Amino acid sequence: MQSPSHNLNSVMSRLHARQLRLLIAVAEHGSLLAAADRVGLTQPGASKALKELESTLNAPLFLRTNRGLVPTEAGTCAVRFARLIQSDIAHLQQELNAIASGAGGRIAVGTIMGAVPLLTRALSQLLEKQPDISVEIVEDTSASLLTLIDQGRLDAAICRSSVSPKPHLYDTALVKDESLAVVAHRAHPAAGLPSITLQDLSSSRWVVYRAHMPMRRTLEREFFEENLFFPTHLIETTSALATLSLLSHNANLVALVSDDVADYVCQHGLVARLPLQLKSRSEPYELISRRNAHRHPALELLIDALLAPQPENAGSP
Repeated sequence: MQSPSHNLNSVMSRLHARQLRLLIAVAEHGSLLAAADRVGLTQPGASKALKELESTLNAPLFLRTNRGLVPTEAGTCAVRFARLIQSDIAHLQQELNAIASGAGGRIAVGTIMGAVPLLTRALSQLLEKQPDISVEIVEDTSASLLTLIDQGRLDAAICRSSVSPKPHLYDTALVKDESLAVVAHRAHPAAGLPSITLQDLSSSRWVVYRAHMPMRRTLEREFFEENLFFPTHLIETTSALATLSLLSHNANLVALVSDDVADYVCQHGLVARLPLQLKSRSEPYELISRRNAHRHPALELLIDALLAPQPENAGSP
């Protein structure tokens, strides 16, 4: 594969929207003829446009095989970004239409698992004030959410800037100190006890975040301070749904979650909170956006709702 040599300005000046549409169509159909028909080009025109695109990107994008045209590694990368560009243009059109019609536009917000109840409460308040707003919610790890902020895919996220090597790139505001709870199936042996210790859960299997994530580090610190070996044979996930589904199907599993998540799932009878008093506190949630980035008015309202003091019964969604 050739090494990229064109700078950004050169690539941008030579890229055309129809080339990107053709790129996506070739990847979907595996046929230049079908792709040409899809975007309204003749086959010679499509062949020329594809060659021009490969010249612009300085890399072969497809291989001819007995299964048709198959994307190269560079082609797969180019198709992915072509789809992102197409999606962004679609969102631009949606926002312009919303503005023209007097509607509220669109915002994209990220959240880590523990802050989901907090975000949904704030969004409910926002939707009362801006009923026509469209909202995209992305749940992921802090590291992934910061990457999406860097790429302009998210307007803001409730996560932690401490996982970034360049936290100075962001505007941050403290949202809430996170307290933690251990939850399990309602039939877990410890669920009916008045109190337990971490050692009482040594035979349980833990559902945890991946290594080096803040909540995982908190749990590791708890075990270290109790002079206990950290559990092996872990189940690692960043998905709240996967965590709850696992707990509901296996009475020997336990998981560390935020108090907000524990309040929500326990009130709905999905799992039980175990009577374990943790000594450590997790890192606080932050509301994070790109430094000095323009903020949609609806995002400002959402921020106000997130940073406003919560009533004592705010744990009840």
